[in-house]
Amino acid sequence: MTDNDIRETTREPSGDLRSRRKVLLSAMLGNVVEYYDFGLYGTLAVIISRQFFPTGNSVAALLSTYAGLVLSYALRPVAAMVLGPLADIKGRRWVLLFTIAVMSVGTAGIGLLPTYAAIGIAAPVILLLCRMLQGVGASVEYTTAANFIFEHERGNRRNYLAGLSVASTSVGPLLATLVSYLVISLMPAQAFNDWGWRIPFLLAIPMALIGIYIRRHVEETPQFQELAAAAERTKVKQTPFRTAVRDHWGAMLRAIGLGAGQRIGSFVIQAYFVTAMVKAGFAENNALLASLLTYAIGPIPAIWGGKLADRYGARIPLVVGYGLFVVLTVPTFLAIGSGSLALAVVAVVAFTFINNFVGAPLTTAYVMSFPAEVRASASALNYNIGTTALGSTAGLVAVWLFDLTGTNATFGWYMTGFCVLSILVALFAMPAAVDEQRRKARTA
Repeated sequence: MTDNDIRETTREPSGDLRSRRKVLLSAMLGNVVEYYDFGLYGTLAVIISRQFFPTGNSVAALLSTYAGLVLSYALRPVAAMVLGPLADIKGRRWVLLFTIAVMSVGTAGIGLLPTYAAIGIAAPVILLLCRMLQGVGASVEYTTAANFIFEHERGNRRNYLAGLSVASTSVGPLLATLVSYLVISLMPAQAFNDWGWRIPFLLAIPMALIGIYIRRHVEETPQFQELAAAAERTKVKQTPFRTAVRDHWGAMLRAIGLGAGQRIGSFVIQAYFVTAMVKAGFAENNALLASLLTYAIGPIPAIWGGKLADRYGARIPLVVGYGLFVVLTVPTFLAIGSGSLALAVVAVVAFTFINNFVGAPLTTAYVMSFPAEVRASASALNYNIGTTALGSTAGLVAVWLFDLTGTNATFGWYMTGFCVLSILVALFAMPAAVDEQRRKARTA
């Protein structure tokens, strides 16, 4: 290997420091908006169920609320089939501008929507339409944003950057929970139930405007510019979605299996812990405070896990993290039902730490397991299939199992089984792209 090869493997990211920071900020801010939108819906699920569904059966109303969550995610693979190829054909930046706008329209729409008491059955119908808009916008946001970061990067810190991307997904729910907690704590209960719950949803508007402004002022990725120039020269029709499904379905299945346990864990954190604590008898503000703490610590293990993956290989943080999930998931749900607020808070914080610890190498696997010409299509499809089939149904399954058995431990066993699957994939079918840059650096 020549000196030039070594410099190519280890050199700093291209462009000046300001440009690199802007790329990273533009991608991470979109993640913040996406997870603010979805975290807010999960955090206020109990309140939404009272506002937009008939009263009289709280379990049915809550199940209907989570069904809206599932529906918005059910659309994501379909939207990914359209927006993923567009990111491969029209550009990563173009799609990132579209996604942040559509997501925020859906969130602000919920904040403006009349309640069931005001317009009857039209309220839950329009609520579902708003959720569908959120689902369409979010379908390719996370993977395209990560791809945007990776394709601007030229160093050997891929998993570290993935860790920063994962960390930004904690910032959105942190803001959602913090705003919800402050509004609930500072407002009289009647005022909050009448109109105060709308405030967190309407704050999505200024957040989106800031994100759109920043994304309009960053350049398209160098890799996509090269692909676009080659396509223009050859005049060959691009079919990224068909190519991704035909040639890379095996890599997509490995990525889905690798992330299965963490996909469920993510949506337990975002959409069920608050509900589980309220149903266990804790006050709503205490449940929101516990949720706030989980998001506050979330960025730390995400970045740490990424650094460890770059230095020692991705298999170590994945097997260790999922192994801890196998041991601790059922005790976490038992702790929530114990009646001890301190024990419940410690349990959900530890659960979040583990979940984010494995996030960085998973993000790398979701995105970088595929060549650049089909990367947006393939990453959006595998990520959304796993997220929809496993993640979005987690809250619904948890509510159903609790109503059936009277304990959240049953759902804990459900998640544990998928964590075992992810360990097996990490041990025997690890996507090579996760450790690609580490191998190159070691060779250099």
